[in-house]
Amino acid sequence: MFERKAQGELVVVSHGMLGYGFPEKSLEAALGIGIDLIAVDAGSTDPGPHYLGSGELFGSLDMIRRDLELLVDAQTVSGAKLVIGSCGGGGTDGHVDKTLEILREVIAKKGVQRRVATIKSEFGRSEVHQALRDRRIRTYETGVELRPEDIDAAAHIVGQIGVEPMVAALREEPDILICGRAWDPGNIAALPIARGYDAGLSVHAGKILECGAQAALPVEGSDLLLGRIRENDFIVEALQPHKKCTVDSVAAHTLYEKTNPVLLPGPGGQSDLTGSVFEQLDERRVIVRGSRWIPDAKPTVKLEGARFAGWRYVMVAGLRDPLMIRHLDQIQEGLMERIASFFQGRIRPRQYQVKFHRYGLDGVMGPLEPRRSELPHEVGLVADVVGETQEIAKAAAAAARSLLMHWTYPGRIATAGNLALPFSPAEFSAGPVYEFNIYHLLELDDPAARFGFTMETMS
Repeated sequence: MFERKAQGELVVVSHGMLGYGFPEKSLEAALGIGIDLIAVDAGSTDPGPHYLGSGELFGSLDMIRRDLELLVDAQTVSGAKLVIGSCGGGGTDGHVDKTLEILREVIAKKGVQRRVATIKSEFGRSEVHQALRDRRIRTYETGVELRPEDIDAAAHIVGQIGVEPMVAALREEPDILICGRAWDPGNIAALPIARGYDAGLSVHAGKILECGAQAALPVEGSDLLLGRIRENDFIVEALQPHKKCTVDSVAAHTLYEKTNPVLLPGPGGQSDLTGSVFEQLDERRVIVRGSRWIPDAKPTVKLEGARFAGWRYVMVAGLRDPLMIRHLDQIQEGLMERIASFFQGRIRPRQYQVKFHRYGLDGVMGPLEPRRSELPHEVGLVADVVGETQEIAKAAAAAARSLLMHWTYPGRIATAGNLALPFSPAEFSAGPVYEFNIYHLLELDDPAARFGFTMETMS
């Protein structure tokens, strides 16, 4: 059903997130075609700052191990390179070490021997301080200048590497490349670039393939996607018989997570897609031509850092009284004043924060909700409380719950509680809270030299 790899093609199979799972039949189909690269993303800023700040592993250990076992088997059978970027979620050194630990277990279980290259991308605070003094750090997207105190407050700081360090490592012919925080398209583009394929086409292919079969129809859960990178174009195709790639689905993923439809900035340069052409090759495949890579005059990497912001307690409740829903804004305002009066002299306002997410009313869009005048028949209310300490967060959450339970409002005649509480205890700990406090660009003379690699043989 699927055409075998043709001469002059570099064939990539991409998995959108390590530990999310994928159908084994898709991997079998890719092996039947003949693959040169298995590219896997393993982290992102999408889940927020928690994993970068805490160092906790993103995803289920069992599922990460399951995916790795299948991918190591596929690498063994095919001889393809296996590249895993943004290990563990945040790409910290600890995340890389944990991924390597799991990989060692898998390789030992399989009874095989593999050369494994590792690129770590975490920065020490002293190096970032020096770069700030040297004026090699500038703002990125937020417009907020980096301060020395931000560096000191960050629990972890990583640099999002581009293709240069990966290319250097892949030229030494490892079987597997494990990376810290990495640019998603780079996981895919590095090997074709190392083997002389066009950088513009390789990076654009990486952009489309980075999330696996999200660029195919129907859009479903986790699955693999195949790319054939050639001298003057690349082809994208799905690996399940019921799925297909169309011009619309592939072009749409080109626009995914971008602010500019034709420019894709990344470490070391940007993809220029103004001349890109998408064409339906057959019912299931799309061919793309004309993409260009424009290198930066001075290479940069994106610094990402997260600081500890406090402890979180959460309370979930349902509201169904239309009068309470109608007066919810005023109720919340009065509630905050009452909590502050309770805490006066004991807990200062800056030591805690209470936010309400009102699902059914404006829980998703917040103040941007265009249909706020349309009152629902019920609201799911989430009190999101962050405090300097666990005790402060717990106290503020309990106060919010107890006050809301019996708060009066115009027209209220009930003597029972206002809230339907699905859990006991009603408020519960959600652990430590982290927030991004570094999101800046760092200039580097030689990214490949700064992010060197180590090589080991696992067996």
